[in-house]
Amino acid sequence: MKPIIDKKLAEKFESYPDFVKSQMYALRELIIETAVDCDKFEAFEESLKWGEPSFVTQYGSPIRIDWKSKRANEYAMYFHCQTKLVDTFKELYGENLKLEGNRAMIFTVDAVIPKKELKHCISLAFDYHRLKHLPLLGA
Repeated sequence: MKPIIDKKLAEKFESYPDFVKSQMYALRELIIETAVDCDKFEAFEESLKWGEPSFVTQYGSPIRIDWKSKRANEYAMYFHCQTKLVDTFKELYGENLKLEGNRAMIFTVDAVIPKKELKHCISLAFDYHRLKHLPLLGA
């Protein structure tokens, strides 16, 4: 696993309850792995935005992840609500992913993440500004 360099970001991950901490780290690792696999991004930034882990590339729309105590058995990946990302994900993977409104992908703590579909969604978000004019973001 790639170490977290930013102290506040590391503290955020360590603040998650034990029952969801490994899922949050796994989601982070999948996001980083996807950025590396895409091999077309010169810049990748991991930071804390609005109190949540955030990830973005130079051509992308930010992705944030978090767990909230009011929905304790779930954690989520958030996308900018003024993009076509979540609507595209619904078209492509609506049967395999739990999508909420126009900004969130929801995961249940004890469920297996559909990695193939999720990596594709992450890659579309990371290349959004080059794809936004294409139907279904070129998927």
